[in-house]
Amino acid sequence: MSTKREKRRRDEAPMPAASAGLLRFFEEDTPGIKLSPQLVVISGVGLVVLALIAYFLLPVT
Repeated sequence: MSTKREKRRRDEAPMPAASAGLLRFFEEDTPGIKLSPQLVVISGVGLVVLALIAYFLLPVT
């Protein structure tokens, strides 16, 4: 008779090996804020542009 653990091991796909050990991919969602990659890149570029505008337009005393 097989146990739950043995059955679960058979049903799971084999884990790929990585250079520093074993790597495991999870398909289930984790809790937290969901942001699209485009929003993150646009926000970063916007912050850099804002910093450059502030640097060149605001006088430093």
